Amino acid sequence: MPTCVLRRKPPACRGAELVAVSREASNARFIAFVGLTTIALDQLSKAWAVAALDDRSIEVLWKLRLHLTTNTGFAFSSGQGLGPLLGLVAAFVIILLWKMRARFSSRHGVISLGLVLGGACGNLTDRLFRDPGWGRGAVVDFIDFRFWPVFNLADAAIVVGVILLGATMWSEQRRTLRDA
Repeated sequence: MPTCVLRRKPPACRGAELVAVSREASNARFIAFVGLTTIALDQLSKAWAVAALDDRSIEVLWKLRLHLTTNTGFAFSSGQGLGPLLGLVAAFVIILLWKMRARFSSRHGVISLGLVLGGACGNLTDRLFRDPGWGRGAVVDFIDFRFWPVFNLADAAIVVGVILLGATMWSEQRRTLRDA
């Protein structure tokens, strides 16, 4: 059974026989767990930043400081004012990636997809619900290295997820070529 794993029925089902559970269902649950965890951490950190950094910046280490900014555009503050369009594009990408989840079978691939989805949903949440209003909200950014654009945990999750996904795809392709 290459696409299924065997698991005992829950105690409420009374019985000890093994039942097949789809690996895709297990991966989907783990992707959702990683994604929801990413969204929660992102939104909690943004709520803290809005409350704590409203009137000050915090110097952390070397060039790193926590400094509150908002962004109605996309990467590196370009495209200011395109929030509604970016929200639609983000929603489309989120739906597309979720539909493609069955293609991610390795643990690293599943984690990377969860990070990308969670990061995209975290920023989409800002666009939908933050001021100035529905669909035109500004994304809260607060991690500032001063030599790089200011970003947030959702942005970091997207970047780490994409890098991890690329590394995973590269190593799987090398393994396939080596085994062929």
